[in-house]
Amino acid sequence: MLLIRSGLIHTAVDPEPFVGDILVEDGKIVKIAPEIDAPGAEVYDAAGKNIYPGFVEAHGHIGLDGYGIGFEGQDYNEYGDYATPQLRAIDGIEPRDRALAEARDAGVTTMCVGPGSSNVLGGTFAAIKPVGVRVEQMVVKAEAAMKCAFGENPKRCYREKGNCSRMTTAAHLREMLFKAREYMNKLDAAKDDPSKAPAFDMKLNALVPVLRREIPLKAHAHQANDLFTALRIAREFNVNITLEHVTEGHLVADELAKENVMLAVGPTLGHASKFELRNKSWTTPGVLAAHGCHVSIITDSPVIPQKYLPICAGLAVKAGMDPYQALRAITINPAEHIGIADRVGSLEAGKDADIVVTDGCPFEIETQVVDVFINGKKTEKFVETAI
Repeated sequence: MLLIRSGLIHTAVDPEPFVGDILVEDGKIVKIAPEIDAPGAEVYDAAGKNIYPGFVEAHGHIGLDGYGIGFEGQDYNEYGDYATPQLRAIDGIEPRDRALAEARDAGVTTMCVGPGSSNVLGGTFAAIKPVGVRVEQMVVKAEAAMKCAFGENPKRCYREKGNCSRMTTAAHLREMLFKAREYMNKLDAAKDDPSKAPAFDMKLNALVPVLRREIPLKAHAHQANDLFTALRIAREFNVNITLEHVTEGHLVADELAKENVMLAVGPTLGHASKFELRNKSWTTPGVLAAHGCHVSIITDSPVIPQKYLPICAGLAVKAGMDPYQALRAITINPAEHIGIADRVGSLEAGKDADIVVTDGCPFEIETQVVDVFINGKKTEKFVETAI
């Protein structure tokens, strides 16, 4: 047992922090209370420190785009085919990627990682924790969402292969979903008789969990019109969807609030490098949250190094976002966004003991992360060594 004692606890589900103790056993939070008596427990003195849930990133490519390696370390885009739903993030993640260690040291204890946005359909994202020497030890949820993309990226990457307009991208996605629905219906009709089943199709088979509403489409979309095209297609096929990036979300916040869909906003730090980013603003997450939208803040690592996720939340606060909503945007909201809020995202009894201890507010640059616990175990800090 581990007893974290006398820290200022920010649960991410209670608006106000409080001084208290956290009891951990077998990797889980057992109890949180103003004072806990636990004879025989190892005691961690957090007096004068702040305690947060491990930070959660809803969307990035960390572990698939190697730190400082260039093309040989990039495994997050497949350029041979515009539709690759059969790809799985877990088959490309590099557990030894230095960026994972840096994110962990900054308090990011869970991240949803997957293919990039070059493809109309890119493959499945996985929710992982940055601990372990093989991906099986890291996985929280092996298939969390199916990536699809709208806007400039599929147009740019596949204009020589029959995809050079927004209309074409939408048509390709519809075609794949339509074929997958027919494939699924034939599977259902065959029941337990393999002789009646359709010939196995790896691409269509990968889309069946989407059509069964077991995992959502994870839709890359920056421009307002792309956001609504993604929603329109999701409604046509009665599938779940989350919207990723949402760069122009603040321009259509009233409309997005009507949709009751989860939004991952970012990456906002950096130059507007293409036309569809021209309205990029730090006000976006705060405006959306104020309209009642479900908002997560993302780095889209490696676009922004994932270790700066808390700083991104701080910049949103500087631009007007409520601090409590900003905390939720990097904890419980992304956990809900990727469907693992029963395990991570807040400090509550029964959840994984992913805990961050700081000497101040993590939104502030001068704040230091003192210690990070994942599954109740204190992690070792990354030490840079010369090659």
